[in-house]
Amino acid sequence: MFQPILLTLLLAPPLSEGDLQRPKNAPAERSEPLVLPGDSSREMALQTSLERGLGWLAQNQALRADGSIPTGPGRRSQKAEHYAPVAVTALGALAYMSAGNADGRGPYGESVARAIDYLLSLSDQSPNSDRNGFIGRSGAPEAVLMHSHGLATLALAQAFASSPNTPRGARLRKALEASVHLIERTQGVEGGWSYPPKRVHHHEGSVTICLVQALRAARNAGVLVDSKVIERAVDYVGRLQIENGSFVYQLGDGADRASVALTAAAVSTLYAAGQYAGPQIQSALDAIWRDLNKREESPEFAARFPFYERLYLVQAFYQSVDRNHFERWSARAYPRLLADQDSTGAWTDDRYGSAYATAINCLVLSMEQELLPIFQR
Repeated sequence: MFQPILLTLLLAPPLSEGDLQRPKNAPAERSEPLVLPGDSSREMALQTSLERGLGWLAQNQALRADGSIPTGPGRRSQKAEHYAPVAVTALGALAYMSAGNADGRGPYGESVARAIDYLLSLSDQSPNSDRNGFIGRSGAPEAVLMHSHGLATLALAQAFASSPNTPRGARLRKALEASVHLIERTQGVEGGWSYPPKRVHHHEGSVTICLVQALRAARNAGVLVDSKVIERAVDYVGRLQIENGSFVYQLGDGADRASVALTAAAVSTLYAAGQYAGPQIQSALDAIWRDLNKREESPEFAARFPFYERLYLVQAFYQSVDRNHFERWSARAYPRLLADQDSTGAWTDDRYGSAYATAINCLVLSMEQELLPIFQR
């Protein structure tokens, strides 16, 4: 078993700059030794990097009295500061929990509790509100509403799963039940969702995928979820696949609207629905590798949303029944990921800020620990 895996790692084509999401201000290119999965030095390096990233998140979170995590430096972060903390704080809470922290437990147990309390404070519990169950800040642009709600619901579900019988657990259940009901009643006729927290004719894959993962997490945590809603959503995601195996943004889109990120996210959604193998999965994984290899030839194929892409790539590859996908990708992605971490413990993203990039990379680094229920194989 060892020799074929070793040959795969040594002979696989290297990933490009776009694959590995180097920030513009990253250190100069350098040769990195191949670190094989299972190597103790690899595990130590990943763990150290993870701990530094979590430490940076906690230090920045401590700057806020309300428990939210500031977005940090980034081209859009100042403009987005009034709404981005919902999604960023949810990602940060997930990063803490993915490393084994829970409400009041672990070195970042207090950070988890403060982040979860912040998200709970944004849950609309008014019985007469048309947004009852929605988790978000007032005045936020419509384009971020349901995506942020999905990430917040996912974080609350993971927190509830680890601490259901605490005083905070009772609040979590109430917020989760309301959140799930909002997702259920806003599903569109095609089976997908769009940006606003209401039922509309528009639909798109990235929001739908985020909400399916949130529903799965809530159901796994013991919250009642309408199975027909999930069935319609998974069917919708499946119909986003085009002939070349890729997944597109919306039904009816052509190949120019497909991406590695969407395809990897769709694969992780099909896994969540229990579909781990078959022609649909295989053609999608083939499409991912085909597009990653294209980046060797031309920079025009670089990832548009590199950190988002990385989060779903690690899930699509790690949870695959064919372990070689993950071994091939991680042997090249992880050394560069470690090299791109700055001296403070953070990673940078020019678009959405350091907290976003750092939370996602911490999630990627903790994937193999399988402590977060949604990461378990």
